[in-house]
Amino acid sequence: MQLLRTSDADFEAKFAKIVRDRRESDAQVGRDVSTILNEVRERGDSALVEYTARYDQHNLSSDADWSISKEVCKAAYDGLDAELREALETAATRIRAYHEGQLPEDRDYTDDIGMRLGARWGAVEAAGLYVPGGRAAYPSSLLMNAIPAKVAGVERLVVTTPTPKGEMNDLVLAAAHIAGVDEIYRVGGAQAVAALAFGTERIARVDVVVGPGNAWVAEAKRQLYGVVGIDMVAGPSEILVIADKDNNPEWLAADLLSQAEHDPTSQSILITDDRGLASQVMDQIDLEFLKLPTAKTAKASWDDHGLVVLVDSLDEAPALSDRLAAEHVEIATADPEALFAKLRHAGSVFLGKMTPEAVGDYIAGPNHVLPTGRRARFASGLSVLDFMKRTSFIGASEGALKAIGPAAMRLAEAEGLPAHALSISRRLS
Repeated sequence: MQLLRTSDADFEAKFAKIVRDRRESDAQVGRDVSTILNEVRERGDSALVEYTARYDQHNLSSDADWSISKEVCKAAYDGLDAELREALETAATRIRAYHEGQLPEDRDYTDDIGMRLGARWGAVEAAGLYVPGGRAAYPSSLLMNAIPAKVAGVERLVVTTPTPKGEMNDLVLAAAHIAGVDEIYRVGGAQAVAALAFGTERIARVDVVVGPGNAWVAEAKRQLYGVVGIDMVAGPSEILVIADKDNNPEWLAADLLSQAEHDPTSQSILITDDRGLASQVMDQIDLEFLKLPTAKTAKASWDDHGLVVLVDSLDEAPALSDRLAAEHVEIATADPEALFAKLRHAGSVFLGKMTPEAVGDYIAGPNHVLPTGRRARFASGLSVLDFMKRTSFIGASEGALKAIGPAAMRLAEAEGLPAHALSISRRLS
């Protein structure tokens, strides 16, 4: 863990290095993924059988070995503890309501020369959702990815998920039932993303692939962008907490650890103007390591990537935050709106001391699939728009073509494209 002070002479050099640090996959991962993608494209199901046996110790032979039926998902849902089932349903209801508000409106109008113009929105036909099954399995992520797809109008929603040694996660299957997933295949890793993108004998191709995964899954999505649409190339989780002196250090320590426990490469950062609070938070984190079940992972993350920045004034925080462009930004101050108004780059912002980031991970409503690795500078969280496309349309009357056709002809001729001009002039002559 690093402790930096903005007043230190070497602060800029050290902070710039942290901003540049990617914490993501290396060149070898890229080469390995390229090989896997080529194998699946060329050999289809046989490649999936080999990779699944090698990495998941699961043999794909019968239909039940390949896929998980809707009946199995329903049984998993029915078998849940009642309170847990209610919690999943509550999360799904709130996620659905929030994303229904994102649906775009079609546009159709006629301008002053009589030209009809507009755009029509429609869902992609099929979407693929990758659901991890290795270090952790997250039913919340399935809801966050699947529900926006269904709200958008996707007709065929396909899930791929590894089942190590044949074991399935009932919570994930129950979430699939709630979200209305159409197909589930017991395949994971980069090979699953390749199957969704290229299609195989058993798995029909999709138009968009979304969902979290390890470095190989993220790299597969990056390499396949263009063959399919993707949500984003996700990296390790991040949280930035901006806090004034009037905070409970136990709360802030828990907030920072909530992301550190995801992965050793996750990053947790605290910006505060109070040295006493910073010391208390750091001490509390050390105490939590003694009792936190995920302490090994969280401690590795905090030791290697944790950061505390002491500022002379919280007025410095927005500029520092924008350079980090973090996935999650908590503003735990007396007047969070004042700092929020100055922020430009963040995946999602959590306003006030009673808004822990974890509430957004599960049940608040907005999507928890967010840009990482400083990509919040140009990218947004997952939404219904990731499963939709816009088709513009034009309808010209004779009068409208006469009004603007000559100008279009002149531009076509200037660009050296006479057939373009001819296609207009023939209609005007």
